[in-house]
Amino acid sequence: MLAMNFRGPKRVRIDHKPMPEILHPQDAIVRVTRSCICGSDLHLYNGSVPDTRVGMTFGHEITGVVEEVGAQVQSLKVGDHVLVPFNIACGKCVFCQQQLYGNCHESNPQATAVGGIFGYSHTGGGYDGGQAEYVRVPYADVGPIVIPEGMDPDDAVMLTDVVPTGYQAAEMAGIQRGDTVVVFGAGPVGIMAARCAWLFGAGRVIVIDHIEYRLEFVRRYAPCEAYNFRSLDDVVVFLKKTTDWLGADVCIDAVGAEASGRAMQSLFGKTLHMQGGAATALHWAINSVKKGGIVSIVGVYGPVGTHVPIGNVVNKGITIRANQASVKRLLPRLVKHVQDGILDPKALITHRIPLEDVADAYKIFSAKLDNCIKPILIPPSARI
Repeated sequence: MLAMNFRGPKRVRIDHKPMPEILHPQDAIVRVTRSCICGSDLHLYNGSVPDTRVGMTFGHEITGVVEEVGAQVQSLKVGDHVLVPFNIACGKCVFCQQQLYGNCHESNPQATAVGGIFGYSHTGGGYDGGQAEYVRVPYADVGPIVIPEGMDPDDAVMLTDVVPTGYQAAEMAGIQRGDTVVVFGAGPVGIMAARCAWLFGAGRVIVIDHIEYRLEFVRRYAPCEAYNFRSLDDVVVFLKKTTDWLGADVCIDAVGAEASGRAMQSLFGKTLHMQGGAATALHWAINSVKKGGIVSIVGVYGPVGTHVPIGNVVNKGITIRANQASVKRLLPRLVKHVQDGILDPKALITHRIPLEDVADAYKIFSAKLDNCIKPILIPPSARI
Protein backbone atom coordinates (compact mmCIF):
# COMPACT_ATOMS: atom_id res chain seq x y z
CA MET A 1 0.00 0.00 0.00
CA LEU A 2 0.98 3.64 -0.33
CA ALA A 3 1.91 5.34 2.94
CA MET A 4 3.69 8.41 4.20
CA ASN A 5 7.20 7.48 5.38
CA PHE A 6 9.15 9.63 7.87
CA ARG A 7 12.84 9.76 6.97
CA GLY A 8 14.07 12.30 9.52
CA PRO A 9 13.38 15.92 10.46
CA LYS A 10 11.71 17.80 7.60
CA ARG A 11 11.97 14.71 5.37
CA VAL A 12 8.87 12.71 4.47
CA ARG A 13 8.00 10.83 1.31
CA ILE A 14 5.37 8.56 -0.15
CA ASP A 15 6.42 4.93 -0.11
CA HIS A 16 5.16 1.36 -0.46
CA LYS A 17 4.69 -0.37 2.89
CA PRO A 18 3.21 -3.76 3.83
CA MET A 19 -0.54 -3.95 4.31
CA PRO A 20 -1.58 -3.81 7.99
CA GLU A 21 -2.87 -7.05 9.48
CA ILE A 22 -5.18 -8.04 12.30
CA LEU A 23 -2.85 -8.52 15.27
CA HIS A 24 -5.49 -8.84 18.01
CA PRO A 25 -9.10 -10.04 17.89
CA GLN A 26 -10.27 -6.51 18.82
CA ASP A 27 -8.54 -4.94 15.77
CA ALA A 28 -10.09 -3.65 12.56
CA ILE A 29 -8.45 -2.82 9.23
CA VAL A 30 -9.76 0.41 7.71
CA ARG A 31 -9.34 1.60 4.12
CA VAL A 32 -8.66 5.31 4.52
CA THR A 33 -10.91 7.82 2.76
CA ARG A 34 -9.62 10.99 4.45
CA SER A 35 -6.64 11.81 6.65
CA CYS A 36 -5.35 15.18 7.78
CA ILE A 37 -2.05 16.81 8.52
CA CYS A 38 -2.35 18.28 12.01
CA GLY A 39 -0.39 21.15 13.49
CA SER A 40 0.92 18.67 16.05
CA ASP A 41 2.24 16.51 13.18
CA LEU A 42 4.59 19.40 12.49
CA HIS A 43 6.21 18.81 15.89
CA LEU A 44 7.10 15.32 14.62
CA TYR A 45 8.07 16.62 11.18
CA ASN A 46 10.40 19.22 12.69
CA GLY A 47 12.05 16.75 15.07
CA SER A 48 10.63 18.16 18.30
CA VAL A 49 9.11 14.93 19.69
CA PRO A 50 11.45 12.30 21.19
CA ASP A 51 11.54 8.77 19.78
CA THR A 52 10.02 9.63 16.41
CA ARG A 53 11.54 6.79 14.44
CA VAL A 54 12.51 6.66 10.79
CA GLY A 55 9.94 4.64 8.85
CA MET A 56 6.91 5.72 10.89
CA THR A 57 3.67 6.74 9.19
CA PHE A 58 2.02 9.80 10.74
CA GLY A 59 -1.65 10.72 10.78
CA HIS A 60 -4.13 10.64 13.67
CA GLU A 61 -7.18 12.20 11.95
CA ILE A 62 -8.80 9.44 9.93
CA THR A 63 -12.02 8.39 8.23
CA GLY A 64 -12.34 5.17 6.28
CA VAL A 65 -14.25 2.07 5.32
CA VAL A 66 -13.96 -1.07 7.45
CA GLU A 67 -12.33 -3.80 5.35
CA GLU A 68 -11.75 -6.49 7.99
CA VAL A 69 -12.60 -7.02 11.66
CA GLY A 70 -11.13 -9.20 14.38
CA ALA A 71 -13.07 -12.05 15.91
CA GLN A 72 -14.11 -10.06 19.01
CA VAL A 73 -15.27 -6.87 17.25
CA GLN A 74 -19.03 -6.45 17.64
CA SER A 75 -19.92 -2.80 16.98
CA LEU A 76 -18.50 -2.56 13.44
CA LYS A 77 -18.96 -4.58 10.29
CA VAL A 78 -17.21 -4.72 6.94
CA GLY A 79 -18.38 -1.84 4.76
CA ASP A 80 -19.07 0.64 7.58
CA HIS A 81 -17.74 4.14 6.86
CA VAL A 82 -16.28 5.29 10.17
CA LEU A 83 -14.53 8.22 11.77
CA VAL A 84 -11.64 7.19 13.98
CA PRO A 85 -10.77 9.37 17.02
CA PHE A 86 -7.09 10.12 17.43
CA ASN A 87 -7.11 8.55 20.91
CA ILE A 88 -6.42 4.82 21.03
CA ALA A 89 -8.33 3.70 24.12
CA CYS A 90 -9.15 0.32 25.63
CA GLY A 91 -12.46 1.47 27.13
CA LYS A 92 -11.97 -0.59 30.29
CA CYS A 93 -9.07 0.80 32.34
CA VAL A 94 -9.59 3.09 35.33
CA PHE A 95 -9.02 6.20 33.20
CA CYS A 96 -11.26 5.16 30.32
CA GLN A 97 -13.97 4.49 32.90
CA GLN A 98 -13.63 8.17 33.86
CA GLN A 99 -13.94 9.06 30.14
CA LEU A 100 -10.30 10.14 30.07
CA TYR A 101 -9.77 8.35 26.78
CA GLY A 102 -6.66 10.39 26.00
CA ASN A 103 -5.03 8.95 29.11
CA CYS A 104 -5.80 5.25 28.56
CA HIS A 105 -3.55 3.13 30.76
CA GLU A 106 -3.45 0.11 28.45
CA SER A 107 -2.93 1.41 24.92
CA ASN A 108 0.51 2.96 25.36
CA PRO A 109 3.25 0.87 27.00
CA GLN A 110 5.81 3.63 26.36
CA ALA A 111 4.39 6.27 28.70
CA THR A 112 2.63 6.72 32.01
CA ALA A 113 0.94 9.97 30.95
CA VAL A 114 -0.60 10.01 27.48
CA GLY A 115 -2.53 7.10 26.03
CA GLY A 116 -1.95 5.68 22.58
CA ILE A 117 -2.22 8.01 19.58
CA PHE A 118 -2.21 7.03 15.93
CA GLY A 119 1.01 7.94 14.13
CA TYR A 120 2.54 9.92 16.97
CA SER A 121 6.00 8.53 17.70
CA HIS A 122 6.84 5.75 20.13
CA THR A 123 6.09 8.13 23.00
CA GLY A 124 2.49 7.81 21.73
CA GLY A 125 2.66 4.03 21.58
CA GLY A 126 4.41 3.46 18.26
CA TYR A 127 1.24 2.95 16.22
CA ASP A 128 1.37 3.72 12.51
CA GLY A 129 -1.10 6.39 11.50
CA GLY A 130 -3.59 7.02 8.75
CA GLN A 131 -1.63 9.02 6.17
CA ALA A 132 -1.80 5.83 4.13
CA GLU A 133 -4.22 3.73 2.10
CA TYR A 134 -4.97 1.43 5.05
CA VAL A 135 -4.58 1.56 8.83
CA ARG A 136 -4.91 -0.92 11.67
CA VAL A 137 -7.34 0.29 14.33
CA PRO A 138 -6.90 -1.33 17.78
CA TYR A 139 -9.83 -1.59 20.22
CA ALA A 140 -12.18 -1.17 17.28
CA ASP A 141 -15.28 -1.48 19.46
CA VAL A 142 -14.24 1.54 21.53
CA GLY A 143 -13.11 4.48 19.39
CA PRO A 144 -14.55 4.43 15.86
CA ILE A 145 -18.14 5.40 15.16
CA VAL A 146 -20.12 5.00 11.98
CA ILE A 147 -20.39 8.33 10.18
CA PRO A 148 -24.03 9.47 10.43
CA GLU A 149 -26.04 9.27 7.24
CA GLY A 150 -25.83 12.47 5.25
CA MET A 151 -22.70 13.81 6.99
CA ASP A 152 -19.98 15.08 4.66
CA PRO A 153 -16.76 13.03 5.10
CA ASP A 154 -14.86 16.32 5.29
CA ASP A 155 -16.89 17.25 8.39
CA ALA A 156 -16.42 13.75 9.80
CA VAL A 157 -12.62 13.79 9.55
CA MET A 158 -12.54 17.11 11.42
CA LEU A 159 -14.47 15.45 14.25
CA THR A 160 -11.54 13.09 14.91
CA ASP A 161 -9.38 15.83 16.48
CA VAL A 162 -9.74 19.50 15.49
CA VAL A 163 -13.33 20.02 16.61
CA PRO A 164 -13.13 18.07 19.89
CA THR A 165 -9.75 19.56 20.78
CA GLY A 166 -10.95 23.11 20.15
CA TYR A 167 -14.20 22.42 21.99
CA GLN A 168 -12.44 20.86 24.98
CA ALA A 169 -10.05 23.83 25.12
CA ALA A 170 -13.07 26.06 25.69
CA GLU A 171 -14.71 23.55 28.01
CA MET A 172 -11.65 23.20 30.24
CA ALA A 173 -11.44 26.99 30.41
CA GLY A 174 -14.56 27.12 32.55
CA ILE A 175 -15.91 30.08 30.60
CA GLN A 176 -18.61 32.04 32.39
CA ARG A 177 -21.19 34.21 30.68
CA GLY A 178 -19.62 37.50 29.60
CA ASP A 179 -16.00 36.38 30.05
CA THR A 180 -13.15 37.75 27.98
CA VAL A 181 -11.36 34.82 26.36
CA VAL A 182 -7.92 35.10 24.74
CA VAL A 183 -6.81 32.31 22.39
CA PHE A 184 -3.14 32.10 21.48
CA GLY A 185 -2.77 30.56 18.03
CA ALA A 186 -4.88 30.86 14.88
CA GLY A 187 -4.23 27.40 13.54
CA PRO A 188 -7.19 25.04 13.07
CA VAL A 189 -7.48 24.19 16.79
CA GLY A 190 -7.17 27.81 17.88
CA ILE A 191 -9.78 28.84 15.32
CA MET A 192 -12.15 26.15 16.59
CA ALA A 193 -11.46 27.07 20.23
CA ALA A 194 -12.37 30.68 19.45
CA ARG A 195 -15.58 29.59 17.73
CA CYS A 196 -16.52 27.25 20.58
CA ALA A 197 -15.83 29.89 23.25
CA TRP A 198 -19.07 31.60 22.19
CA LEU A 199 -20.99 28.36 22.84
CA PHE A 200 -19.98 28.55 26.50
CA GLY A 201 -21.13 32.16 26.89
CA ALA A 202 -18.03 34.25 26.20
CA GLY A 203 -18.68 37.97 25.95
CA ARG A 204 -15.50 38.79 24.06
CA VAL A 205 -13.02 36.60 22.16
CA ILE A 206 -9.52 37.71 21.17
CA VAL A 207 -7.06 35.70 19.09
CA ILE A 208 -3.30 36.33 18.95
CA ASP A 209 -1.10 35.06 16.11
CA HIS A 210 1.39 36.45 13.60
CA ILE A 211 0.21 35.00 10.28
CA GLU A 212 -2.04 37.59 8.64
CA TYR A 213 -4.12 35.26 6.48
CA ARG A 214 -4.91 33.11 9.52
CA LEU A 215 -5.91 36.17 11.51
CA GLU A 216 -8.22 37.27 8.71
CA PHE A 217 -9.74 33.79 8.55
CA VAL A 218 -10.46 33.60 12.28
CA ARG A 219 -11.97 37.09 12.28
CA ARG A 220 -14.57 35.83 9.81
CA TYR A 221 -15.04 32.29 11.10
CA ALA A 222 -15.16 32.70 14.88
CA PRO A 223 -15.96 35.68 14.62
CA CYS A 224 -13.63 37.55 16.96
CA GLU A 225 -11.02 40.24 17.43
CA ALA A 226 -7.62 39.15 16.11
CA TYR A 227 -4.21 40.77 16.50
CA ASN A 228 -0.77 40.21 15.06
CA PHE A 229 1.68 40.04 17.95
CA ARG A 230 4.45 41.38 15.72
CA SER A 231 2.54 44.67 15.52
CA LEU A 232 2.35 44.94 19.32
CA ASP A 233 5.15 46.33 21.50
CA ASP A 234 4.30 43.89 24.28
CA VAL A 235 1.57 41.25 24.02
CA VAL A 236 0.95 41.04 27.77
CA VAL A 237 0.77 44.80 28.24
CA PHE A 238 -1.61 45.09 25.28
CA LEU A 239 -3.95 42.44 26.69
CA LYS A 240 -3.85 43.98 30.16
CA LYS A 241 -4.62 47.41 28.73
CA THR A 242 -7.59 46.15 26.68
CA THR A 243 -9.08 44.43 29.76
CA ASP A 244 -8.98 47.46 32.11
CA TRP A 245 -5.58 46.33 33.40
CA LEU A 246 -7.13 43.26 35.04
CA GLY A 247 -6.23 40.59 32.49
CA ALA A 248 -8.39 38.18 30.55
CA ASP A 249 -10.76 35.91 32.43
CA VAL A 250 -9.50 32.94 30.43
CA CYS A 251 -6.45 32.26 28.26
CA ILE A 252 -6.11 29.27 25.93
CA ASP A 253 -2.76 28.02 24.64
CA ALA A 254 -3.55 26.44 21.27
CA VAL A 255 0.01 26.71 19.96
CA GLY A 256 2.33 24.48 21.96
CA ALA A 257 5.90 23.63 21.10
CA GLU A 258 6.24 25.51 17.80
CA ALA A 259 5.40 28.98 19.14
CA SER A 260 7.17 32.04 17.77
CA GLY A 261 7.66 35.42 19.42
CA ARG A 262 10.56 35.04 21.87
CA ALA A 263 14.09 34.44 20.65
CA MET A 264 15.36 32.52 23.70
CA GLN A 265 12.32 30.24 23.83
CA SER A 266 12.74 29.48 20.13
CA LEU A 267 16.47 28.85 20.56
CA PHE A 268 16.14 26.41 23.46
CA GLY A 269 12.81 24.88 22.47
CA LYS A 270 12.93 24.66 18.67
CA THR A 271 16.57 24.89 17.62
CA LEU A 272 18.53 23.17 20.38
CA HIS A 273 15.64 20.99 21.67
CA MET A 274 16.80 21.54 25.25
CA GLN A 275 13.22 21.78 26.52
CA GLY A 276 9.83 20.44 25.50
CA GLY A 277 9.22 23.21 22.99
CA ALA A 278 9.09 26.99 22.78
CA ALA A 279 6.66 27.91 25.55
CA THR A 280 6.14 31.50 24.38
CA ALA A 281 2.36 31.22 24.13
CA LEU A 282 2.15 29.61 27.55
CA HIS A 283 4.21 32.45 29.06
CA TRP A 284 1.87 34.98 27.50
CA ALA A 285 -1.19 33.08 28.70
CA ILE A 286 0.03 32.88 32.29
CA ASN A 287 1.05 36.54 32.37
CA SER A 288 -2.05 37.84 30.55
CA VAL A 289 -4.77 36.06 32.51
CA LYS A 290 -6.32 37.80 35.50
CA LYS A 291 -5.62 36.86 39.10
CA GLY A 292 -7.69 33.80 39.86
CA GLY A 293 -8.18 33.17 36.14
CA ILE A 294 -7.93 29.95 34.17
CA VAL A 295 -5.34 28.88 31.62
CA SER A 296 -6.41 26.04 29.32
CA ILE A 297 -3.65 24.20 27.44
CA VAL A 298 -4.25 22.06 24.36
CA GLY A 299 -1.05 22.97 22.53
CA VAL A 300 1.31 19.99 22.39
CA TYR A 301 4.62 20.05 24.27
CA GLY A 302 7.28 17.38 24.50
CA PRO A 303 7.60 15.19 27.61
CA VAL A 304 10.80 16.83 28.87
CA GLY A 305 10.99 19.90 31.13
CA THR A 306 9.90 23.29 29.80
CA HIS A 307 10.67 26.74 31.23
CA VAL A 308 7.45 28.37 32.45
CA PRO A 309 6.84 31.14 35.05
CA ILE A 310 5.43 28.84 37.72
CA GLY A 311 5.91 31.53 40.36
CA ASN A 312 3.38 33.72 38.58
CA VAL A 313 0.95 30.81 38.49
CA VAL A 314 1.17 30.50 42.28
CA ASN A 315 1.19 34.18 43.10
CA LYS A 316 -1.76 34.98 40.83
CA GLY A 317 -3.80 32.00 41.97
CA ILE A 318 -4.18 30.70 38.42
CA THR A 319 -5.91 27.42 37.65
CA ILE A 320 -4.29 25.44 34.83
CA ARG A 321 -6.30 22.78 33.01
CA ALA A 322 -4.79 20.69 30.25
CA ASN A 323 -5.21 17.37 28.49
CA GLN A 324 -5.50 15.58 25.21
CA ALA A 325 -9.08 15.84 23.99
CA SER A 326 -11.35 13.01 25.07
CA VAL A 327 -12.87 12.56 21.62
CA LYS A 328 -15.22 9.65 22.38
CA ARG A 329 -16.80 11.57 25.29
CA LEU A 330 -17.48 14.63 23.16
CA LEU A 331 -18.58 13.06 19.88
CA PRO A 332 -22.34 12.76 20.55
CA ARG A 333 -22.60 16.48 21.35
CA LEU A 334 -20.32 17.59 18.52
CA VAL A 335 -21.98 15.41 15.90
CA LYS A 336 -25.28 17.10 16.82
CA HIS A 337 -23.68 20.56 16.63
CA VAL A 338 -22.51 19.77 13.09
CA GLN A 339 -25.87 18.30 12.06
CA ASP A 340 -27.68 21.35 13.48
CA GLY A 341 -25.38 23.78 11.64
CA ILE A 342 -23.91 25.23 14.83
CA LEU A 343 -20.41 24.22 13.78
CA ASP A 344 -19.08 24.02 10.21
CA PRO A 345 -15.78 22.13 10.48
CA LYS A 346 -15.16 21.55 6.78
CA ALA A 347 -14.93 25.32 6.24
CA LEU A 348 -11.43 25.12 7.76
CA ILE A 349 -10.23 22.78 5.01
CA THR A 350 -8.38 24.82 2.40
CA HIS A 351 -6.34 22.14 0.64
CA ARG A 352 -7.39 18.67 -0.60
CA ILE A 353 -4.20 16.95 -1.67
CA PRO A 354 -3.60 13.48 -3.15
CA LEU A 355 -1.84 11.15 -0.70
CA GLU A 356 0.89 10.68 -3.30
CA ASP A 357 1.85 14.35 -2.84
CA VAL A 358 2.26 14.11 0.95
CA ALA A 359 5.78 15.59 0.87
CA ASP A 360 4.49 18.73 -0.85
CA ALA A 361 1.55 18.87 1.55
CA TYR A 362 3.89 18.97 4.55
CA LYS A 363 5.98 21.71 2.96
CA ILE A 364 2.90 23.82 2.22
CA PHE A 365 1.47 23.43 5.72
CA SER A 366 4.77 23.82 7.57
CA ALA A 367 5.84 26.92 5.64
CA LYS A 368 2.32 28.46 5.77
CA LEU A 369 2.20 28.69 1.99
CA ASP A 370 -0.81 29.35 -0.25
CA ASN A 371 -2.99 30.59 2.65
CA CYS A 372 -3.15 27.04 4.00
CA ILE A 373 -5.35 26.58 7.07
CA LYS A 374 -6.02 22.83 7.06
CA PRO A 375 -4.84 20.24 4.50
CA ILE A 376 -6.42 16.83 4.05
CA LEU A 377 -4.92 13.88 2.18
CA ILE A 378 -7.08 11.77 -0.11
CA PRO A 379 -5.86 8.27 -1.09
CA PRO A 380 -6.30 7.04 -4.66
CA SER A 381 -9.21 4.70 -3.86
CA ALA A 382 -11.21 7.60 -2.35
CA ARG A 383 -10.81 9.66 -5.54
CA ILE A 384 -12.44 7.12 -7.83
